[in-house]
Amino acid sequence: MSSHRIVIVGAGFAGLQVAKDLAGSSVDITIIDKRNHHLFQPLLYQVATTVLSTSEIAWPIRSLFRDRPDVRTLLGEVVSVDVEAKAVRLKEGTAVEYDTLVLATGARHAYFGHDEWEPYAPGLKTLEDATTIRRRLLLAFEKAELTIDPMERSALMTFGLIGGGPTGVELAGIIAELAQRTLTKEFRSIDTRKTRIVLVEAGPRLLPVFPESLSNYAANVLRRMQVDVRTGRPVTSCNDQGIVIGDEFMPCRTVIWAAGVQASQAAEWTGAEHDRAGRAIVENDLTIKDHSDIFVIGDTAAVSDQDGKPVPGIAPAAKQQGKYVAGVIRNRLSQRAAPGPFRYSHLGNLATIGPSAAVIDFGRIRLKGWLAWWIWGLAHIYFLIGTRSRMAVALSWLWAFVSGHHSARLITQKETLKDKV
Repeated sequence: MSSHRIVIVGAGFAGLQVAKDLAGSSVDITIIDKRNHHLFQPLLYQVATTVLSTSEIAWPIRSLFRDRPDVRTLLGEVVSVDVEAKAVRLKEGTAVEYDTLVLATGARHAYFGHDEWEPYAPGLKTLEDATTIRRRLLLAFEKAELTIDPMERSALMTFGLIGGGPTGVELAGIIAELAQRTLTKEFRSIDTRKTRIVLVEAGPRLLPVFPESLSNYAANVLRRMQVDVRTGRPVTSCNDQGIVIGDEFMPCRTVIWAAGVQASQAAEWTGAEHDRAGRAIVENDLTIKDHSDIFVIGDTAAVSDQDGKPVPGIAPAAKQQGKYVAGVIRNRLSQRAAPGPFRYSHLGNLATIGPSAAVIDFGRIRLKGWLAWWIWGLAHIYFLIGTRSRMAVALSWLWAFVSGHHSARLITQKETLKDKV
């Protein structure tokens, strides 16, 4: 009798956790992803801002499972799921059959009905996004050095960040450090300390998932770093000349999107109900209605915790869902009772702001400043894969902290049409 066939679509935190926890289960696992690497997304913004290189936060999927003969990896893009034939169909024309399907395909940035903004305001979800943003940041300073037009130079040295969540706050802090410390002695025609960084949040405060006291602390730290924090007014327009905040036009040539997200097409593939962000609405065992053989997890799923509140789209939540699904599958294969509904355990919220400044909310315990920054750093190093990556990231951070220099500042690709818009 052939082994139970499990197909996992997506090699993010959730999908990888399922495969990892099914080791020794006598099943055949196929992992499908349209990229050949697993990405540690919480540090992606540090690639975009020249602190880390791509190889320090991403690992080839095949290398992670080289000692697991039960795991097959396919580089391909899923375009549909045939729930009747129990097969996943790829863009390349291949059909992969399954007995159990796990959809963990993540999310992309959403522009709230303004997809035309994407060429001017790239989001940050993939390595390609990060290297695009890094190239634009560095090219902006290079172009400012060349131009003799003071208005154009001002626009080139103005950076607009849309979205005041952790990604927006973390980007603002590192770009400020780059301009105020790292680049100050490297240009002759421009003074990088005159760089203007504008962080725009449509809501009333930054970091809305944090307590208000920590949000206020983050805003004050950024302002001390000369970041222009704007709250309470949304961006209403975005083009190659700049952005409009409310009804105020701000000339800027580099804009980064750190606001909403849109789930993958997993719900559409399976015919599942979904919310406004496209996330599949799942049962309390993370399967979709009428299809107990299909699990949807991670950013692709709309999951509620035991109190009925939405489970946040963060790495610890995705890993918990992956571990739970692996347990359900194990129980089914051994004909044991189901483990009960999925229960989310919130481990806390963390965000770094700048050198020696971060905020942490562990519920009753709230930290800010230097100690929070160290805890944030240690937590992220701990969750990296492999000793080599942990050492490389730790050394890069130490070098940046001591010297003020960022090591990943090479412009290695030609300027693209999108960089010129």
